[in-house]
Amino acid sequence: MTNLSKAEEQLMEYIWKHEKIFLKELIECFPVPKPAAATVATFLKRMINKGFVEYKVYGNSREYFPLISKADYLKHRFNGLIKNNFNDSALQLASFFTTAADLTTEELKKLRKIVDQEIQKKEE
Repeated sequence: MTNLSKAEEQLMEYIWKHEKIFLKELIECFPVPKPAAATVATFLKRMINKGFVEYKVYGNSREYFPLISKADYLKHRFNGLIKNNFNDSALQLASFFTTAADLTTEELKKLRKIVDQEIQKKEE
């Protein structure tokens, strides 16, 4: 799976939010100044080619819908972050995160609780 550009991600956010949406409705989601329909259509074509979006035809209109959930896309992006920046080691990421993020003691305790819960699930 490839990544989306920033503009494609913004468009994808609108599609995820609405689940099914026509081009005219997509354009209305954008703040002023709104992009041209041709610009949005070009991004949609790229996203279709990348396997993120598909559409159904109704007369002269196309209703677009996501082929991948937001959670699955974020998981893909997160795994790419680990692979590309932390030698494919989630442990290195966790070590960096806990030291670089300047977490409070309370936040670290909550994080430990989350980790303990995941350990318990895996041991069952």
